[in-house]
Amino acid sequence: MRLASGIFLFSTALANGYTFSPTKRSFITMGSKSATKGASRTEWFEKRGGGGVKTTSSSVTVIGGGRIGNMLMDGAGPDDKLVKRGDTVDADGAGPIFIATRNDSLQGIVDGCPDNRKKDLVFLQNGYLDNFLSANGLLDNTQSLLFVAVTALGADPIDGITSVNPDGLTAATGEHAGALKETLASVGMKCNVLSAEDYRPAMFEKLIWISTYMLVGAAKECKSVGEAGSEHKELVEKVVDELVAAVSAKEGISFQPATMARLAAYTDVVSNFPAAVKEFEWRNQYFYDLGDEACPTHNSLLRECAEKGFLSFELPN
Repeated sequence: MRLASGIFLFSTALANGYTFSPTKRSFITMGSKSATKGASRTEWFEKRGGGGVKTTSSSVTVIGGGRIGNMLMDGAGPDDKLVKRGDTVDADGAGPIFIATRNDSLQGIVDGCPDNRKKDLVFLQNGYLDNFLSANGLLDNTQSLLFVAVTALGADPIDGITSVNPDGLTAATGEHAGALKETLASVGMKCNVLSAEDYRPAMFEKLIWISTYMLVGAAKECKSVGEAGSEHKELVEKVVDELVAAVSAKEGISFQPATMARLAAYTDVVSNFPAAVKEFEWRNQYFYDLGDEACPTHNSLLRECAEKGFLSFELPN
């Protein structure tokens, strides 16, 4: 199956334009619709290791009506809410607020969110979020690495279960990590709850994956990440090793053995995903800014892409 470019591994499908108000309560409640859909898919969920519709009474809010947002609502309870463009977050509410939008929507969401609810924001985005979260005083908020593919709105999600990681690669950390795990289980997806210490190398592994396979594929004019991994295996491994070493030196963290095996196995799951360098400021810029001494091959490939006219942005000087 060819995966459409909206797969959440790299970005969730939703445009900018969210507004929030502590007094207005304009929600779209999807409980009955989601319960009906969830009941019809229970058998499929159970085969995947999920539990069907959520069973606890804790409510969640999902921001974003795209593929991932709708997937999260598929197993929703009657009190769970989907917030779309123009809708608002309840200042008097409680429970996790899952942000299922593109990275470029985040600042507007945070700026408009009622102050007393900001602690409940759960970030599901790809990329390096540390600078953004730190600038907004949200470094302690719940974060997740979603290894999930949804090919079309309403389609059955594809979990990031691989031959190396049979329990899946999706992970979460923070206060609402358990709630996210339960929500994902209700739609047949697996999720590993990690400590902050264990989450950090996992986050960088995902960043390395997206920054490497997309970059090598783009530079070598591959149609997909699978082609990049198979036709340019040595180059991919060289970049991965380079970035692992650079992150270890910069952040002082240690990666579990077999990083390359985990990343290659995941590539097999999403082998048809198109290769392109996108969202530079959230992905490859972290490594580019470390300099040519730390990331010579990575940075050289970025310049190669620029020379070939494959980038939609200018590389920083």
